[in-house]
Amino acid sequence: MWFSFWRSKDRFSLDQLRYLADQLTKVHIVNEVNKDFVIEALRSIAELITYGDQHDPSFFEFFMENQVVGDFVRVLKLSRTISIPLQLLQTVSIMIQNLQSEHAIYYMLSNEHMNFLITYSFDFRNEELLSYYISFLRAIGGKLNKNTISLLVKTRNDEVVSFPLYVEAIRFAFHEENMIRAAVRAVTLNVYHVGDHSVNRYITSAPHTDYFSNLVSFFKKQCLDLNKLISDTLKNPVPDSKATITAAVDEIEDNLYYFSDVISAGIPDVERLITDSILTHLIFPVLLPSLRIVAANGIQSDVVTSLYLLCCILRIVKIKDLANTIVAALYYPLESLTKCFGGQDNGMIPDHGFTSEGDGIANDSLAKDNKKGLVVNVPCSPSSSGFHPQSITMLNNGSSSNVALREVLLEYVTDGADLQVFGSLSVLATLLQTKELDESMLDGLGILPQRKQQKKLLLQALVGEASEEEQLFSSETSLTRDGIACELDVYLEKIKEQYGVSFQLPNVIPSPRVPRFQVLDALVSLFCRSNISAETLWDGGWLLRQLFPYSESEFNNNHLKLLKISYENSACALEKEVKGFWPDLLITVLCDEWRKCKRAMDSSSPPKEPKCMLFPPRMFFSEEDIPEGSSFTAGERMHELVKVFVLLHQLQIFTHGRTLPEQPLIYRPYDHRMDSRAQSSGLVSVPKPGTEMNLVNAVPCRIAFERGKERHFCFLAISVGTSGWLVLAEELPLKKPYGIVRVAAPLSGCNVCIVVCYPCILILKHAVLLAENCTNLCWFPFRKNP
Repeated sequence: MWFSFWRSKDRFSLDQLRYLADQLTKVHIVNEVNKDFVIEALRSIAELITYGDQHDPSFFEFFMENQVVGDFVRVLKLSRTISIPLQLLQTVSIMIQNLQSEHAIYYMLSNEHMNFLITYSFDFRNEELLSYYISFLRAIGGKLNKNTISLLVKTRNDEVVSFPLYVEAIRFAFHEENMIRAAVRAVTLNVYHVGDHSVNRYITSAPHTDYFSNLVSFFKKQCLDLNKLISDTLKNPVPDSKATITAAVDEIEDNLYYFSDVISAGIPDVERLITDSILTHLIFPVLLPSLRIVAANGIQSDVVTSLYLLCCILRIVKIKDLANTIVAALYYPLESLTKCFGGQDNGMIPDHGFTSEGDGIANDSLAKDNKKGLVVNVPCSPSSSGFHPQSITMLNNGSSSNVALREVLLEYVTDGADLQVFGSLSVLATLLQTKELDESMLDGLGILPQRKQQKKLLLQALVGEASEEEQLFSSETSLTRDGIACELDVYLEKIKEQYGVSFQLPNVIPSPRVPRFQVLDALVSLFCRSNISAETLWDGGWLLRQLFPYSESEFNNNHLKLLKISYENSACALEKEVKGFWPDLLITVLCDEWRKCKRAMDSSSPPKEPKCMLFPPRMFFSEEDIPEGSSFTAGERMHELVKVFVLLHQLQIFTHGRTLPEQPLIYRPYDHRMDSRAQSSGLVSVPKPGTEMNLVNAVPCRIAFERGKERHFCFLAISVGTSGWLVLAEELPLKKPYGIVRVAAPLSGCNVCIVVCYPCILILKHAVLLAENCTNLCWFPFRKNP
């Protein structure tokens, strides 16, 4: 009897909940004396309600009948210490997050207590309290659906007039703490994806529409910060600059994915608001004017940043009107945009555009960086120079005000620096992959893939829009020109009416083949350049294969001649590597890069991501810092030459309409003497320890691994194809001249020089065998100038 009297009280019982609720009702003041009890009571009630929701419904029934939430609010009003609001917000958040019963969730949200807590004047100067408050809002947002959202809004005549959860959440949308911003976005996305029409009308009405324009303004500030960061990195590079830029890029892309998630809710007015804000705050006043042509011997950071941001916006924010409006704006000259938005001719929009202060230093720095990067200078014939004299003159003079932005992109491909070329190719590739773009807009830019163009012509012929022969066998049809002009006029008119940018296209719309051949000319000119990295050339090759996947008829004689000259120059440069540092690896690297290049050209996406343009080229040693005979730099140069050669070789096969083989057709040279040794020894593959072999051509020797204990071994240099090995084998006394392989050291097709010196053997050229008092056997592979 006495044992039952003293047994401990069950913590998870209805009696315990009843006791805690009763004690909470007796609290009339909260001070330093009883605050610990109140905090413990709040914490324990949250545990009991969570437990009861999963095991015993009577727990929550008691909770509702006794209006315990009301006591929570009363205690909050009585509190004068920060610890009570902290525990109360945590208690309510835990309860809402863990309640599974719809009945319980409806009760928690059905009274005005939640809205009271949402609008309560907490002291947000305390960062911990703000963190708990945001978690509280996020917990409520996670329970929103079409049934529960109506419990948190106030309506008048079936129209929402108050929504405290949304209004209070977006107050912290631009907080400096990233976790708080992420939680606020989660709340807003929960609201948007509910799909309640009255709530949608509320969030798209003034003054709540300011949230979307403020979002774009905040994003614009991040873009400006990124541009400044890149400019500063070019002037004063630091070891962790790449990590800093990567973090900034990740944050920018997170913002764009948030835009995409908002748009996926399917609220037309929100999509329109975001589109207008992006165009008026970022695209027209900042990004497009920054695509000004600069001297070919320099590069401005805002140009590369703008190209990257255009790629990101088109790739992530899936809005049809936004994509088509951007493409239509590419037909505008720079002057029309800068006049409309009060900018200057060089893309520096006061208080809006990318700040260009100190750009000259940045340009010089990046020009040096480009020189430091490994760029293979393949000598070009005079006849293989570019074939855009007017464009080159325009670049040198710097007069690009009257040039259409589309032509500026092509100018960067033909005459820009490496990062500018890669940026322009990335923009064209992104436009090519943007499904929201109308095909007629792509055709007007000259980047509609050939298969889609023929499919379009076939459909037009089938529906009888023109004669079949005219559609299928004539590339220059007035119908196609009319289609391009019609779609383009729609968006040009929209830009003029909504954004105030006016520009009159020429009355005569050129044939669709004209912009197509302009793009082809630019790409062919790119492949003839000697100061562009192999990775950027691969991106150009990918774009070419996408535009012309199975037809060599688009290439004229001039194209074929220039590509052949460039290929021959590349082959001559590569041939010199046979006498260089790494001839033994040349064929191996060539076969490997052939497979990689073919796979990259056949891929559905470009070889490199657009964000790569933000990082300076891979840094190697400058010419004055390269030690004479550096095998590392020679290896990198050989690798770069191989990549360029492989691309140009595959383009030669492609332009002549031949099928690209899986492997390059290479005759593998080999040393007949070394190969005969492999045959006579009986080895046809990699020699492994324990393999029996014939020692007929081996060099005998004796090695003492311990003092006074000599063992008989034989050395043999053998090769199979371009792979070779130095073999150390032990004689079989009962089966001469055979032995067992003990050690095999690989040699990549080297010519081995053997010098016999008893009791040690020194094997020179790429490997050294050192013996100290004939007791230790050590291998030290190394490279040296041959």
